[in-house]
Amino acid sequence: MTRMAWRLFRALLMALGAAVLLLVVLVLAGNLWVLGQTRERIAHDLAECRPEAVGIVFGTSHWTRSGVRNPYFEARMSAAARLVRQGQVDHLLLSGDNRTLAYNEPITMWRDLRARRVADRAMTLDYAGFSTFDTLARAREVFGVERALLITQAWHLPRALFIAEALGLEVQGCAVPASPVAGQWRLEAREWLARVATLGDLYLWGREPYFLGPKEPLEIVPGAGHDAWWLDTPGSPAQR
Repeated sequence: MTRMAWRLFRALLMALGAAVLLLVVLVLAGNLWVLGQTRERIAHDLAECRPEAVGIVFGTSHWTRSGVRNPYFEARMSAAARLVRQGQVDHLLLSGDNRTLAYNEPITMWRDLRARRVADRAMTLDYAGFSTFDTLARAREVFGVERALLITQAWHLPRALFIAEALGLEVQGCAVPASPVAGQWRLEAREWLARVATLGDLYLWGREPYFLGPKEPLEIVPGAGHDAWWLDTPGSPAQR
């Protein structure tokens, strides 16, 4: 390799190293900003989650790629049902992906929660929650939500809260109880990148939801889900 070629190669390596370093700094700075802005609005115990009329439940696959029940789905459904039973949430907005006939997150959530004795009138299905951004934009623009409790995993909540607040929602985060899951580090690493991408969505390229449609204000009946639970429970006043 000639001296000139070596100098060019060294300059290229230095430029590449500087670009990688800049990327790492941006990722760290973006994540620290999002985490710092949302940390105080996350409750890590269901009993400490602030009561709200509306709880937003984010969709995820019912099954994992290995064919077993998705623990993240199970944790969200269990927590959502418990919050309704305890009277901390009156109405659940179930928002998820429904792009194909074979994959329907809102219906799957609705069926699971019905099996947990959550009343139909305490649930609304959003079939166009294709992403965290879309779910929250539609919650405000389509369903008329102004305040809500966000129900999902702790690693997902900072981004969800940050987006919601940027869109004008007054929100608190309710972290669902979770056990260690194999491969969770991959999701959390992806979430670090997703938080930085969110900053671009909100402040650089002005992201818009994939689909809005007509307004469908939620019909909230205070205590509806809680009342239905007691009516169905053995030994309740309705069964004595």
